[in-house]
Amino acid sequence: MARAELDKQPTDVRRMFDAVARRYDLTNDVLSLGQDRRWRQDVIEAVDAGWGDLVLDLAAGTGTSSQPFADRGATVVPCDFSLGMLRVGKQARPDLPFTAGDGTRLPFADDTFDAVTISFGLRNIVDPLAGLREMRRVTKPGGRLVVCEFSHPTHAAFRTVYLEYLMKALPTIARAVSSSPDAYVYLAESIRAWPDQRGLADLVAEAGWQRPEWRDLSAGIVALHRATK
Repeated sequence: MARAELDKQPTDVRRMFDAVARRYDLTNDVLSLGQDRRWRQDVIEAVDAGWGDLVLDLAAGTGTSSQPFADRGATVVPCDFSLGMLRVGKQARPDLPFTAGDGTRLPFADDTFDAVTISFGLRNIVDPLAGLREMRRVTKPGGRLVVCEFSHPTHAAFRTVYLEYLMKALPTIARAVSSSPDAYVYLAESIRAWPDQRGLADLVAEAGWQRPEWRDLSAGIVALHRATK
């Protein structure tokens, strides 16, 4: 796998996620020390989908992020480009309409969804700006975008400790729990190379979204970005 910031080939990324699908949710829970559950709850509250809303959950993986929307009465479409992830998700929730799709060429009509959300997947799209534009295309006028993504801790000392964990401890821990530990070397690289909070907000605006804003979670390890069409 090439360095994330230099060579992110879609076929390589897809193959990587296919390989980690079986134990993906367990590994995330371990590596985040359980914080991923809180982050996903924050996404649900930010999207604020209710009865009758149609939600696109992009980079949905196994559907862990999609289930709460359905449980609240919204219609949710989990979409991912990893067939391995989709197969695992469909086994767990056969009632959800798992859909294969590339984030830069979504298989949906213009102005379809009331809300589009993507959690920990935007940085894995080969062209994040094109992905954000596609999300805008399939969102209804006045609809909303919620992006949950790893970001840059706001405290300098903590940021140093975090980067040490990210680049050294994360791959080591992944070897103990993941079905494809080498994939987490790529993931660590992709997180480190990702823009900070302001940088992502600027990218969201460049894609045509209105009033981008963000809120830091876990001292900036993760940032929750919101915007409207």
